[in-house]
Amino acid sequence: MIKEFKEFAMRGNVVDMAVGIIIGASFGTIVKSLVDDVLMPVIGLLMGNVDFANFFLVLKAGKIPGPYATLAEAKAATAVTMNYGLFINSIMTFLIVAFAVFLLIKQINSMKKEVPAAPTTKECPFCLSAVPLKAIRCPHCTSELKA
Repeated sequence: MIKEFKEFAMRGNVVDMAVGIIIGASFGTIVKSLVDDVLMPVIGLLMGNVDFANFFLVLKAGKIPGPYATLAEAKAATAVTMNYGLFINSIMTFLIVAFAVFLLIKQINSMKKEVPAAPTTKECPFCLSAVPLKAIRCPHCTSELKA
């Protein structure tokens, strides 16, 4: 049983999948940082110094009554909040990851060269019928064909 498990675990596609998952998790961390630390501050600045991480609705006030200026203050007061700004950040992260994967797949597909299938027939010059490549006579008009 241990031998079978070792064979299963060492299959090429299982190892490839594990490497893909590890790289994907790292890529997700990088993209999250790109969105949270680079893109969203610029978008917020362009929209008039808006911090999307602090877009929230207070559903129930916490131990310390509001209003709360930041999400951190609301969390510290144990308020129940709906954090739609963080949701916007997550949507941006998803869109960037999806676009990056799209570009990667597009590049891989463009590198694949379609090899046309070798022809299996030729055209009879007399009757224009399809004839097998190795034929020396046309089966339709019985003309002699050049090899």
